[in-house]
Amino acid sequence: MSKITTINKFRSLESLAKKLRRDLKGVNKRKKTANRKGTTPVSGNDFVLVFAHNGVGKTRLSMEFKDLGKKEEKRDTLYFNAFTEDLFDWDNDLNEDRERKIKFKAQSRFFDGLDGMGIEDLIRPLLHQHADFDFRIDYAAAEIRFHRDVTVAGNRRRLEDIKISRGEENIFIWCFFLAILQLAIEAEKGAPYDWVKYVYIDDPISSLDEHNTIAVAAGLGGLLKNENNKLKVVISTHHGLFFNVMFNELTGKRPPEGKDNIRKKAYILHRLNEAQTYTLEDTGESPFLHHVAALDELRAVAKSGKISQYHFNSLRSILEKTAIFFGRQHISTCFEGHANKALYARFLNVRSHAKYSVFESESITSTDKKMFREILNVFLDRYSFRPAVAGSATAPASHRAPA
Repeated sequence: MSKITTINKFRSLESLAKKLRRDLKGVNKRKKTANRKGTTPVSGNDFVLVFAHNGVGKTRLSMEFKDLGKKEEKRDTLYFNAFTEDLFDWDNDLNEDRERKIKFKAQSRFFDGLDGMGIEDLIRPLLHQHADFDFRIDYAAAEIRFHRDVTVAGNRRRLEDIKISRGEENIFIWCFFLAILQLAIEAEKGAPYDWVKYVYIDDPISSLDEHNTIAVAAGLGGLLKNENNKLKVVISTHHGLFFNVMFNELTGKRPPEGKDNIRKKAYILHRLNEAQTYTLEDTGESPFLHHVAALDELRAVAKSGKISQYHFNSLRSILEKTAIFFGRQHISTCFEGHANKALYARFLNVRSHAKYSVFESESITSTDKKMFREILNVFLDRYSFRPAVAGSATAPASHRAPA
């Protein structure tokens, strides 16, 4: 069985940005009159995910989206993209090579009202999940200095004004943004960032390795799913793993006691040749377009041995969707008749309940990896997934449905 997805064509990034805003805002009912067409009401979505390769125009799309919310001095969009990273510049103290620091453009509204908000206490727990350095912010001088505590010959000492790596810098800026996002989510009327109604995040993980990518995506998903978050969010990326993790994270109900299901749209964005014409392919809520790509990823990590916690969760998710497709409720039905049916289900149920972690690979044993490969191979032997093609979501073809 296959499902034809919707593909819309846009002649400019502005019209595409308007489409994304409509997806988030929804459409109000409008009665038909002699001079205008009526409209059917459409509920707004909480999140929109966009996958696109580099060079398609994701960053420019984020700026078009932001500009649509500008009215004189008013804004409604908090954004993270390459321009956000440009708000931070290194001063490497070329004369003395001692007092290295990052200068930030304090005149940007991105930093407006931060002094006195205690943002450092929001940044640190996020940063220390990924890095071992610390920092201090001087708002008057608009600068950030970094330091690291090290042990030399048994003595603890502090290295001041250090130059952090490009990857560490990217992580720091991302954590800075997440802290501001948290302030925006919690902002009361009259507080800094109470103007934020929309959030646009474009490719936050360009310099991260796979484990950090999973941890960043899972952390972002947890923050956005918080029941206190009323902001509408667009996330665009060229990174397949990040897209898949976000798709799976932004599913279900908001914790801890959410009543309504999260509403989201997921798209694949293309640009037709060199023309400024774009197509937006709606993948729908069918998981198979995403999971055919995810299965390719699982095959690759099974072969390489670079299996992380996310891959156990991803495999379990694929089994759940396959069982549901055949009208069943439990992943064990994917292995009906197999001698290890109960063992496979129990193993994945236990292993996939572990938390994401940057250092998670250390806790995955060779026995766990062997079992992962075995379950994946048995599943692939039973169900042949046709390759995903543009414009179609692919369902599993099986010689025998689960009993």
